[in-house]
Amino acid sequence: MEETSRRAIWVRDEDFMAHDVPRHPERPARIRALEAEMSANGWFGARRVQAVEAERSWLHAVHPEEHVALIEAICADGGGAIDADTYLVPGSYGAALRAAGGAAQLVDALLGGDADVGVSALRPPGHHAEAARAMGFCFFGNVAVAARRATSAHGLERVMIVDWDVHHGNGTNDIFHADADVLFVSVHEYPLYPGTGPASDLGSGTGEGFTVNLPVPGGSGDAAYRSLVEHVAAGLIREWEPQLVLISAGFDAHRDDPLATCRVTEAGFAGMAASLRQAADAVGAPLGVVLEGGYDLGALSRSMAAVMPVLVDGVAPEVGDVAVHPLARDAAARLAPWWPGLTLRSS
Repeated sequence: MEETSRRAIWVRDEDFMAHDVPRHPERPARIRALEAEMSANGWFGARRVQAVEAERSWLHAVHPEEHVALIEAICADGGGAIDADTYLVPGSYGAALRAAGGAAQLVDALLGGDADVGVSALRPPGHHAEAARAMGFCFFGNVAVAARRATSAHGLERVMIVDWDVHHGNGTNDIFHADADVLFVSVHEYPLYPGTGPASDLGSGTGEGFTVNLPVPGGSGDAAYRSLVEHVAAGLIREWEPQLVLISAGFDAHRDDPLATCRVTEAGFAGMAASLRQAADAVGAPLGVVLEGGYDLGALSRSMAAVMPVLVDGVAPEVGDVAVHPLARDAAARLAPWWPGLTLRSS
């Protein structure tokens, strides 16, 4: 791939310790490890930007006021449990506002000409948050807020979200389930928490065909993930020509992660990023990354370090020789009624 350095930003939060639930896997140490790795590599040339808090109106594009007010009130009262895995402490509301606000801020920078590529490296994550329900370590739908920022504030008509977190992004899935202006593609281990995302879920109403679930069995590694991203997700970019591509980037499909059983390597993540960058470049779409999961600190930091040169400088394995996995072939056949141009070479 030709090397073309691009202006990059890294959206971060100086106060990432504020959301700290003792002995919880979604912990501040994730960001400490990630930023230590980025710093050791000169931030890959990315300009660091402090995240802003999401404005109420940005959240209301995705969440009803009752949901926002509930999260705010629980934190103001000292915190508490939402469910068995999802807890709030007094600082969680501000952290969640910055996680959603930073993702929207990234979109503003990409679409406003301030950056060519960027990462919103914030916590708590967001893709499990439903419109009116916090769950799965998530309070607000960060990438969903960002996508709606692109359509409402910037007038985009085609936004694509590719979610490669090992857990299905049920919140993002449901928020855009009936919409045809946001194409949601998810590669995830199935069955696994939260139990959603079967291949048969293809959206509803006018959004039918714009929800693309690509479940993989436990133990899947680079071959399956890279094929689904290159031949299905990137293929959809080439066919639909989105005006913006967002990656909901969890790194918990890594072989070292403790919360799942997939076997993706750092090279696999770099290869997926290469497929998406190449396809997005071909249609002139900016590319942004919004951090989701990833709970082994070394795997998380090494994987992001493998992805960054791909995003910024185009340094990555060539993507043209990615073999067609049977899961990709099945997905293309399943999607043919909506995406007849998604044709795969024989393998």
